Amino acid sequence: MAAAADDRALSHASFWDDRYSQSDGSAPTHEWFRSFSALESFFEANLFSSPGHAPGDRPLILHLGSGDSTIPIEFAARSYDRQLCADFSSTVVKIMKEKHAQYGIEWRLMDVRDMQCMEDSSVDIAFDKGTLDAMIHGSPWSPPQEVRDNTSAYLKEVHRVLKDNGRFLYVTFRQPHFMKPLLNPEGLDWDVQLQVLGDSGSFDYYGYLIRKKLATKPEGVEVDVALINVYKDMLLFHLKTVVLFEKSQFVLHVALDALKPSMAEVVSSFNGT
Repeated sequence: MAAAADDRALSHASFWDDRYSQSDGSAPTHEWFRSFSALESFFEANLFSSPGHAPGDRPLILHLGSGDSTIPIEFAARSYDRQLCADFSSTVVKIMKEKHAQYGIEWRLMDVRDMQCMEDSSVDIAFDKGTLDAMIHGSPWSPPQEVRDNTSAYLKEVHRVLKDNGRFLYVTFRQPHFMKPLLNPEGLDWDVQLQVLGDSGSFDYYGYLIRKKLATKPEGVEVDVALINVYKDMLLFHLKTVVLFEKSQFVLHVALDALKPSMAEVVSSFNGT
Protein backbone atom coordinates (compact mmCIF):
# COMPACT_ATOMS: atom_id res chain seq x y z
CA MET A 1 0.00 0.00 0.00
CA ALA A 2 2.91 2.33 0.81
CA ALA A 3 4.44 1.69 -2.62
CA ALA A 4 1.14 2.56 -4.32
CA ALA A 5 0.96 5.81 -2.35
CA ASP A 6 4.55 6.63 -3.31
CA ASP A 7 3.77 6.00 -6.99
CA ARG A 8 0.77 8.30 -6.80
CA ALA A 9 2.92 11.02 -5.19
CA LEU A 10 5.15 11.16 -8.27
CA SER A 11 2.55 13.21 -10.15
CA HIS A 12 2.66 16.00 -7.54
CA ALA A 13 5.17 18.86 -7.51
CA SER A 14 5.61 18.73 -3.72
CA PHE A 15 7.21 15.28 -3.95
CA TRP A 16 9.81 16.52 -6.41
CA ASP A 17 10.44 19.79 -4.60
CA ASP A 18 11.39 17.77 -1.54
CA ARG A 19 13.59 15.41 -3.55
CA TYR A 20 15.38 18.13 -5.50
CA SER A 21 16.02 20.15 -2.36
CA GLN A 22 18.64 17.50 -1.56
CA SER A 23 20.59 18.35 -4.75
CA ASP A 24 23.24 20.96 -5.31
CA GLY A 25 22.84 20.72 -9.08
CA SER A 26 26.25 19.17 -9.66
CA ALA A 27 24.85 15.70 -10.36
CA PRO A 28 21.33 14.51 -11.15
CA THR A 29 19.38 13.15 -8.20
CA HIS A 30 17.09 11.20 -10.48
CA GLU A 31 18.29 10.50 -14.03
CA TRP A 32 15.31 8.38 -15.04
CA PHE A 33 16.62 4.88 -15.82
CA ARG A 34 18.60 5.66 -18.99
CA SER A 35 21.57 8.00 -19.31
CA PHE A 36 22.48 9.92 -22.44
CA SER A 37 25.13 7.38 -23.44
CA ALA A 38 22.57 4.58 -23.21
CA LEU A 39 20.19 6.55 -25.44
CA GLU A 40 22.69 7.99 -27.90
CA SER A 41 21.82 5.51 -30.69
CA PHE A 42 18.11 6.30 -30.20
CA PHE A 43 18.83 10.01 -30.49
CA GLU A 44 21.08 9.44 -33.50
CA ALA A 45 18.35 7.61 -35.40
CA ASN A 46 15.43 9.85 -34.44
CA LEU A 47 16.93 13.30 -33.87
CA PHE A 48 20.56 13.87 -34.88
CA SER A 49 20.12 12.28 -38.33
CA SER A 50 16.52 13.37 -38.84
CA PRO A 51 16.01 15.76 -41.80
CA GLY A 52 15.29 19.26 -40.55
CA HIS A 53 16.34 18.50 -36.98
CA ALA A 54 20.12 18.80 -37.12
CA PRO A 55 21.78 21.49 -34.97
CA GLY A 56 22.16 23.73 -38.01
CA ASP A 57 18.38 23.65 -38.52
CA ARG A 58 17.98 25.12 -35.03
CA PRO A 59 14.94 23.07 -33.96
CA LEU A 60 13.14 24.01 -30.78
CA ILE A 61 13.52 21.09 -28.36
CA LEU A 62 11.06 20.89 -25.46
CA HIS A 63 12.18 18.69 -22.55
CA LEU A 64 9.00 17.60 -20.80
CA GLY A 65 9.49 17.24 -17.06
CA SER A 66 13.22 17.71 -17.43
CA GLY A 67 14.10 17.63 -13.72
CA ASP A 68 17.86 17.77 -13.23
CA SER A 69 18.66 15.45 -16.15
CA THR A 70 21.94 16.10 -17.94
CA ILE A 71 20.53 15.25 -21.37
CA PRO A 72 19.88 18.94 -22.25
CA ILE A 73 23.54 19.61 -21.45
CA GLU A 74 24.59 16.79 -23.79
CA PHE A 75 22.40 18.26 -26.54
CA ALA A 76 23.97 21.69 -26.00
CA ALA A 77 27.40 20.10 -26.38
CA ARG A 78 26.22 18.97 -29.82
CA SER A 79 25.29 22.57 -30.73
CA TYR A 80 21.53 22.41 -30.17
CA ASP A 81 21.01 25.99 -29.09
CA ARG A 82 17.20 26.22 -28.76
CA GLN A 83 16.16 24.13 -25.77
CA LEU A 84 13.33 24.70 -23.33
CA CYS A 85 13.22 22.59 -20.16
CA ALA A 86 9.80 22.47 -18.52
CA ASP A 87 9.21 21.22 -14.99
CA PHE A 88 6.58 21.83 -12.30
CA SER A 89 9.15 21.76 -9.48
CA SER A 90 10.17 25.32 -8.67
CA THR A 91 13.10 23.91 -6.71
CA VAL A 92 14.72 22.14 -9.64
CA VAL A 93 14.03 24.99 -12.05
CA LYS A 94 15.89 27.37 -9.71
CA ILE A 95 18.80 24.95 -9.29
CA MET A 96 19.23 24.30 -13.00
CA LYS A 97 19.00 27.98 -13.93
CA GLU A 98 21.76 28.84 -11.49
CA LYS A 99 24.08 25.91 -12.22
CA HIS A 100 23.86 25.75 -16.00
CA ALA A 101 23.28 29.30 -17.19
CA GLN A 102 26.33 29.12 -19.45
CA TYR A 103 24.64 26.72 -21.88
CA GLY A 104 21.93 29.09 -23.05
CA ILE A 105 19.21 26.60 -22.10
CA GLU A 106 15.93 27.96 -20.78
CA TRP A 107 14.45 26.33 -17.68
CA ARG A 108 10.84 27.27 -17.12
CA LEU A 109 8.35 26.50 -14.35
CA MET A 110 5.53 24.73 -16.18
CA ASP A 111 3.06 21.91 -15.68
CA VAL A 112 3.23 19.81 -18.84
CA ARG A 113 -0.47 18.95 -18.46
CA ASP A 114 -1.35 22.60 -19.00
CA MET A 115 1.26 24.47 -21.03
CA GLN A 116 -0.62 27.73 -21.45
CA CYS A 117 2.55 29.69 -22.17
CA MET A 118 3.36 27.53 -25.21
CA GLU A 119 1.92 28.45 -28.60
CA ASP A 120 0.22 25.93 -30.85
CA SER A 121 2.50 24.12 -33.33
CA SER A 122 5.66 25.76 -31.97
CA VAL A 123 7.83 22.77 -31.00
CA ASP A 124 10.02 20.72 -33.34
CA ILE A 125 11.10 18.03 -30.88
CA ALA A 126 9.37 17.05 -27.63
CA PHE A 127 11.27 14.67 -25.35
CA ASP A 128 9.99 12.67 -22.40
CA LYS A 129 12.00 10.22 -20.32
CA GLY A 130 9.92 9.14 -17.35
CA THR A 131 7.51 12.07 -17.10
CA LEU A 132 4.51 10.23 -18.50
CA ASP A 133 5.53 7.24 -16.39
CA ALA A 134 5.39 9.37 -13.24
CA MET A 135 1.68 9.99 -13.89
CA ILE A 136 0.88 6.28 -13.90
CA HIS A 137 -0.04 4.25 -10.84
CA GLY A 138 -2.46 1.52 -9.88
CA SER A 139 -3.46 -1.41 -12.04
CA PRO A 140 -1.85 -1.37 -15.51
CA TRP A 141 -4.82 -3.36 -16.86
CA SER A 142 -7.35 -0.83 -15.60
CA PRO A 143 -5.66 2.48 -14.70
CA PRO A 144 -7.50 4.73 -12.22
CA GLN A 145 -9.46 7.66 -13.62
CA GLU A 146 -6.85 10.06 -12.23
CA VAL A 147 -4.20 8.36 -14.36
CA ARG A 148 -6.34 8.50 -17.49
CA ASP A 149 -7.16 12.17 -16.88
CA ASN A 150 -3.54 13.19 -16.25
CA THR A 151 -2.02 11.27 -19.17
CA SER A 152 -4.76 12.38 -21.55
CA ALA A 153 -4.34 16.06 -20.63
CA TYR A 154 -0.59 15.76 -21.01
CA LEU A 155 -0.60 14.03 -24.40
CA LYS A 156 -3.19 16.44 -25.78
CA GLU A 157 -0.95 19.33 -24.77
CA VAL A 158 2.06 17.71 -26.44
CA HIS A 159 -0.02 17.20 -29.58
CA ARG A 160 -1.13 20.84 -29.48
CA VAL A 161 2.34 22.39 -29.17
CA LEU A 162 4.06 20.02 -31.60
CA LYS A 163 4.53 21.16 -35.19
CA ASP A 164 2.85 19.12 -37.92
CA ASN A 165 6.23 17.67 -38.91
CA GLY A 166 7.50 17.56 -35.33
CA ARG A 167 8.62 14.52 -33.36
CA PHE A 168 7.69 13.36 -29.89
CA LEU A 169 10.41 11.09 -28.48
CA TYR A 170 9.32 9.06 -25.47
CA VAL A 171 11.44 6.62 -23.44
CA THR A 172 9.87 4.24 -20.92
CA PHE A 173 10.31 0.96 -19.06
CA ARG A 174 6.60 0.14 -19.25
CA GLN A 175 5.31 -2.70 -21.41
CA PRO A 176 3.94 -1.58 -24.82
CA HIS A 177 0.61 -3.38 -24.45
CA PHE A 178 -0.12 -1.33 -21.32
CA MET A 179 1.05 1.96 -22.88
CA LYS A 180 -0.84 1.73 -26.17
CA PRO A 181 -4.27 2.80 -24.80
CA LEU A 182 -2.72 5.58 -22.70
CA LEU A 183 -0.72 6.95 -25.63
CA ASN A 184 -3.87 7.21 -27.75
CA PRO A 185 -6.53 8.95 -25.66
CA GLU A 186 -9.83 9.88 -27.24
CA GLY A 187 -9.49 12.74 -29.70
CA LEU A 188 -5.86 12.05 -30.67
CA ASP A 189 -4.54 10.16 -33.65
CA TRP A 190 -0.80 9.52 -33.36
CA ASP A 191 1.52 7.71 -35.72
CA VAL A 192 3.45 5.58 -33.19
CA GLN A 193 6.66 3.66 -33.93
CA LEU A 194 8.09 1.44 -31.20
CA GLN A 195 11.79 0.74 -30.82
CA VAL A 196 13.18 -1.76 -28.29
CA LEU A 197 16.20 -0.33 -26.49
CA GLY A 198 18.43 -3.25 -25.53
CA ASP A 199 21.78 -3.55 -23.75
CA SER A 200 20.17 -3.59 -20.32
CA GLY A 201 20.45 -7.27 -19.50
CA SER A 202 17.12 -9.03 -19.29
CA PHE A 203 15.14 -5.82 -18.75
CA ASP A 204 14.18 -3.97 -21.92
CA TYR A 205 13.40 -0.31 -22.26
CA TYR A 206 11.32 1.14 -25.06
CA GLY A 207 11.75 4.20 -27.23
CA TYR A 208 8.84 5.68 -29.13
CA LEU A 209 8.92 7.91 -32.17
CA ILE A 210 5.52 9.58 -32.14
CA ARG A 211 4.20 11.94 -34.80
CA LYS A 212 0.93 13.53 -35.76
CA LYS A 213 -1.12 11.66 -38.33
CA LEU A 214 -1.77 14.09 -41.16
CA ALA A 215 -3.71 13.83 -44.39
CA THR A 216 -0.88 15.63 -46.16
CA LYS A 217 2.35 14.85 -47.90
CA PRO A 218 4.80 12.58 -46.04
CA GLU A 219 7.65 14.15 -44.11
CA GLY A 220 10.60 15.04 -46.31
CA VAL A 221 8.56 15.22 -49.54
CA GLU A 222 8.59 18.62 -51.15
CA VAL A 223 5.91 19.72 -53.60
CA ASP A 224 7.31 21.21 -56.82
CA VAL A 225 4.57 23.63 -57.86
CA ALA A 226 6.30 24.52 -61.12
CA LEU A 227 6.50 20.86 -62.12
CA ILE A 228 2.84 20.34 -61.25
CA ASN A 229 1.93 23.26 -63.51
CA VAL A 230 3.95 21.75 -66.37
CA TYR A 231 2.10 18.46 -66.06
CA LYS A 232 -1.19 20.31 -65.84
CA ASP A 233 -0.46 22.17 -69.09
CA MET A 234 0.57 18.91 -70.77
CA LEU A 235 -2.68 17.26 -69.68
CA LEU A 236 -4.77 20.17 -70.96
CA PHE A 237 -2.93 20.07 -74.31
CA HIS A 238 -3.58 16.34 -74.57
CA LEU A 239 -7.27 16.79 -73.79
CA LYS A 240 -7.60 19.54 -76.38
CA THR A 241 -5.89 17.31 -78.95
CA VAL A 242 -8.30 14.47 -78.21
CA VAL A 243 -11.28 16.80 -78.54
CA LEU A 244 -10.02 18.17 -81.88
CA PHE A 245 -9.39 14.65 -83.14
CA GLU A 246 -12.90 13.56 -82.16
CA LYS A 247 -14.36 16.61 -83.90
CA SER A 248 -12.35 15.93 -87.08
CA GLN A 249 -13.50 12.30 -87.11
CA PHE A 250 -17.11 13.42 -86.83
CA VAL A 251 -16.72 15.90 -89.69
CA LEU A 252 -15.08 13.22 -91.84
CA HIS A 253 -17.91 10.77 -91.25
CA VAL A 254 -20.51 13.42 -92.15
CA ALA A 255 -18.64 14.25 -95.35
CA LEU A 256 -18.39 10.59 -96.34
CA ASP A 257 -22.09 10.09 -95.73
CA ALA A 258 -22.82 13.06 -97.98
CA LEU A 259 -20.66 11.57 -100.76
CA LYS A 260 -22.20 8.11 -100.67
CA PRO A 261 -24.86 8.67 -103.45
CA SER A 262 -22.37 10.02 -105.96
CA MET A 263 -19.97 7.21 -105.17
CA ALA A 264 -22.77 4.71 -105.79
CA GLU A 265 -23.37 6.27 -109.16
CA VAL A 266 -19.69 5.97 -110.00
CA VAL A 267 -19.65 2.31 -109.05
CA SER A 268 -22.78 1.70 -111.09
CA SER A 269 -21.24 3.32 -114.12
CA PHE A 270 -18.28 0.93 -113.94
CA ASN A 271 -20.71 -1.97 -113.78
CA GLY A 272 -22.60 -0.72 -116.83
CA THR A 273 -25.85 -0.34 -114.98
